[in-house]
Amino acid sequence: MELNGFSSISSGMPQQERLLPTSSFSGIRVSTATGQPNSSVSGVQLGKFNIPSKTCATSKRFSVRSILADVAKDYMTFQAPVFEKPEADPKAVASIILGGGAGTRLFPLTGRRAKPAVPIGGCYRLIDVPMSNCINSGIKKIYILTQFNSQSLNRHISRTYNLGDGMNFGDGFVEVLAATQRQGESGKKWFQGTADAVRQFIWMFEDAKHRNIENILILSGDHLYRMDYMDFVQHHINSGGDISVCCLPVDESRASDFGLMKIDETGRIRQFLEKPKGENLRSMQIDTTALGLSAQEARNFPYIASMGIYLFKTEVLLKVLRWHYPEANDFGSEVIPMATKDFNVQAYLFNDYWEDIGTIKSFFDANLSLTDKPPKFHFYDPQKPIFTSPRFLPPSKIEKCRVQDSIISHGCFLRECGVEHSIVGIRSRLEYGVELKDTMMMGADYYQTEAEIAALLAEGKVPVGIGRDTKIKNCIIDKNAKIGKNVIIANKDGVEEAERPSDGFYIRSGITVVLKNTTIKDGTII
Repeated sequence: MELNGFSSISSGMPQQERLLPTSSFSGIRVSTATGQPNSSVSGVQLGKFNIPSKTCATSKRFSVRSILADVAKDYMTFQAPVFEKPEADPKAVASIILGGGAGTRLFPLTGRRAKPAVPIGGCYRLIDVPMSNCINSGIKKIYILTQFNSQSLNRHISRTYNLGDGMNFGDGFVEVLAATQRQGESGKKWFQGTADAVRQFIWMFEDAKHRNIENILILSGDHLYRMDYMDFVQHHINSGGDISVCCLPVDESRASDFGLMKIDETGRIRQFLEKPKGENLRSMQIDTTALGLSAQEARNFPYIASMGIYLFKTEVLLKVLRWHYPEANDFGSEVIPMATKDFNVQAYLFNDYWEDIGTIKSFFDANLSLTDKPPKFHFYDPQKPIFTSPRFLPPSKIEKCRVQDSIISHGCFLRECGVEHSIVGIRSRLEYGVELKDTMMMGADYYQTEAEIAALLAEGKVPVGIGRDTKIKNCIIDKNAKIGKNVIIANKDGVEEAERPSDGFYIRSGITVVLKNTTIKDGTII
């Protein structure tokens, strides 16, 4: 007798019989009277193997027991399927880039532009970094919140990430959400902080068209790094977190500049302190080998700091901002520390290059570090490029120049000059005898023709660019600056802070900052 999934073992004796399950396609029939297999079997097929029977009764017992053990093992294996965590889907993620801060620490570069619109690396803007990370991660539902000096930022976004003329996102979008006033007393206020900015637009995620968005990524518009956000999202899903915070290991010299975290063995954040000092700082030390660092790295980096990158389940973000902490205005100093007590807040380690471009010093150092050999960060990655506005500029023209450890951007004119450890931005003009060292030059928004330059010089005026025999060191030159001939900018007296807007410059942390559109007359010494 044969049944699906069973093999029959029969004898000539008329005894009551029962079926035992085996693998998916074999089995044996055993007598219920004796519990022994019937004796006239010539062989049993189990799986892919033919097991011959023996004539000895003892051999029969051991053979059957062996078969039953194998059957039970096979059967139990079949009954224990492995369930994997769902794979992160970029279509179920929306990102919000915060670009509305006043940028007071980056002043005077933010005097006429939003912080994410500040030029970096010769031809990029800070906003291009999180935008490109989103695109390279497959996240194409992107909102950008703006408030202060947003005109140049809006123009750059519309030119670079336009659905029709720029990057093509298919079913994605890039939308600028400007601070606006609404009905009611609370609606008359501008953004009061990062959390309040998101709260004022949280109603959008209740719209039916966003019903498939499961997670919301909160990003800053003034960081320099390259990251696949989907690795972060996958960790968030695998850990079962309500909220996840991206963090990096830091040493004691930098720890007090960040929000610091303590975690348990599961990676859950149990304590969060914003920029602690003294004894509070030392209390935040942890064993970072638990995050995968080597013993030596753990000794050098005993803290983990928040990067200001947060991931929320959509429904959790709604609860947090509306019901749990409706008065909290900032994510880093208010929402996240309180949420560690009420929600499962997980830490995600990012152990790669990351820099907060929050001050003139950090901006200056991050730019010049691009010229290092090798650089800690570079824009030349064919797999994960950093996008920016397509300007269609010609190659730079360099005539009898000495260029060392520097970056020369598109459309520049350099004539018999020296450039060392510097960045020269788009459309820059350096005349004969110019010496540029340890300098970040942002370039220009437009060209002047040779005839226009000659006419200006004939009238004793200064054209855009740097004039003959000028020497500049340790300096940031903002866009469209007009620097005359025989000028020296070196801060030889080592002044740390100075404000001279009427003369066209500031000094911040010992770095001279030449203002946008300013004119530095011939022979000036700074």
